[in-house]
Amino acid sequence: MTTTRRLIIAAALALVAAGCVTPDTTPSATVTTLMPGSERFFRINWDVTPERGDTRRLSGYVENTYGEAAGRVQLLGQALDNSGTVVGQRLQWVHGAIPGFGRVYYEIPGMPTAEHYRVTVWAFERIQGRDGGFVIR
Repeated sequence: MTTTRRLIIAAALALVAAGCVTPDTTPSATVTTLMPGSERFFRINWDVTPERGDTRRLSGYVENTYGEAAGRVQLLGQALDNSGTVVGQRLQWVHGAIPGFGRVYYEIPGMPTAEHYRVTVWAFERIQGRDGGFVIR
């Protein structure tokens, strides 16, 4: 198979895969991740601290409990009232990759004051080493 033909097939597959992604998916009380099962691969803890005005900052560590590194990790912070209704939410990127069995500090500023908070992994990509480098899969 020629290189050009391989590139055309790869591009077609990428377009099909991109068509399966729904950009209209938004976080809610029931939709807390784009990656079902991600709770098996990550542990998250958080503290809530006051900021200026009536906002709060969520901060803590996201721990990768899987042996491969994770990159492009995006966290969803949610503020909930007593009934579990989302009263505010924010997506926040984690800086850098999280090594396999490692952890990274994060902060989610600007959250509204609420009775409860929740932080989940919204999205991530696995990074697998090959020939001394990294490949995102």
